[in-house]
Order: sequence, then structure tokens, then C-alpha cells
Amino acid sequence: MYPVLQVQGLVNRFGTQVVHDGLDMEVREDEVFGIVGGSGAGKSVLLRTILGLQRPLAGVVRIAGSDITQMSDAQLRSVKAHYGVTFQQGALYSALTVLQNVQLPMIEHLELGPTALEELALLRIRLVGLPADAAQKYPAELSGGMVKRAALARALALDPSLLFLDEPTSGLDPVSAAEFDELVLYLQKQLRLTIVMITHDLDTIFRTCNRVGVIVDRRMESDTLEGIVDHPHPWIRAYFHGARARARLGAAHGT
Repeated sequence: MYPVLQVQGLVNRFGTQVVHDGLDMEVREDEVFGIVGGSGAGKSVLLRTILGLQRPLAGVVRIAGSDITQMSDAQLRSVKAHYGVTFQQGALYSALTVLQNVQLPMIEHLELGPTALEELALLRIRLVGLPADAAQKYPAELSGGMVKRAALARALALDPSLLFLDEPTSGLDPVSAAEFDELVLYLQKQLRLTIVMITHDLDTIFRTCNRVGVIVDRRMESDTLEGIVDHPHPWIRAYFHGARARARLGAAHGT
């Protein structure tokens, strides 16, 4: 069985700056795969390439076995209906209510009447733990945590099997971040989602990820969470064995 997502030999370059040079990555069904890396490592560029928002200089990106780098815009549109995305700042349309934001993908890809659209959007809003009255609010009227949940409801609008989360807990306090992590895990199990998550939050990594890919030296080192922690690369060791990481590892092992 082919991986849900497979990246092979990816090369991205901007002028003389090489961001990725032969990057490989594989995501398996029903797992939470975390992507980490230093500032400027190319995490966002990788996500944009996977989503088909930019073409790589070289390499292959397969979603459900199909290479999206060779697709036309019309073919890409069909693929995009099968995955959901949340971006770092939520990326909600400020002039639309939460309900209208969640309905946008449905309007684009589904042929439904107004009543069915509303019912389906309200179902997604309830699914992410937002109160019923949040549906008629605008993004500016929501807390940071509620914006994250509204963006997640929109990402789940078309009932995708693959979900991309870009820095899902950034800007949240520790309690809200933990609650969001638990929501992600709950939805992953209930909806049988495969999740690809870009994050710098060590707590989120340890709480949610089955495997982790670290972008170093323009490529990716991937392993289980336990395995990547013991990787010998200096940046990976510094990241997973710094003071905060040691405290997190100690808590995880009850020491």
C-alpha cells in the first residue's frame, strides 16, 4: 500500500539560496507526523510545495499515489477537495462569519442547497467544540483559541482524510494549547485522520506526534518520536535535549 503522502528528491531554490536539496519525506495512514526545523529551514516552503501552491525545481510530491507536481490547475483542484489545511494565523476571512467561512469549501466543491450547507457547517462547528453562537460571529469577535477552532472546522468542511496543520498552537497559552492538542487527537481518532503538523512547540510534539521529520542541512531526518530524540545530528540534539526539552522528557518518564 502506498503512503498517504510521499516526497522524493525535493529541490527548492530561490535565486542562489537552496532551501531543499534532495529532501525525502513519507507519511503513513492514520499517523500524526510532525515537521520541525530551525528558522529559515524551509518548513513553510515545504508545506506550500506539498499543497501545490508552488512548483519545486525538482522532485516528486505524491498525495494518495498521484504526483501533484505534474498536475494542471483543474486536477489540483480535485486533489485539494480531499485534504484540509489550517494556517498559522487562522486565515479566516474577516468580512465573513464563522459559519460563512466554514461553508466556503462546501460552496466551491459541493452542490448543496442553503439548508444543507448550514446544517453541515454547524455540524463542523460543533465538532471542534465551539459554542453554537460562535457561528454568527466574525473572526475579530473571537479569542485566539476560538479562531484556531474555527479554522479547524473549515479545514474539516469536506470531511478530508488528510489534514495539514501549520503551527496549530502558536499564540495560545499553555492551557489552551493543551486543550487544542487534545482536540486534535480526539478528531484524529474519531475521523481516522492522517495529520501532518508543522510546529515548534515541544509540548505539542510530545503530546501528539507518532513520528517526526526534522529539516536539517536542506534535507529531512525522520524517525519515531523516541528515535528522533536520540538522533546524533547537533541541531536535533540541541532541540530535543535543551533545558525545556529535558524537563518535558523528565515529566514524560515520571522523573
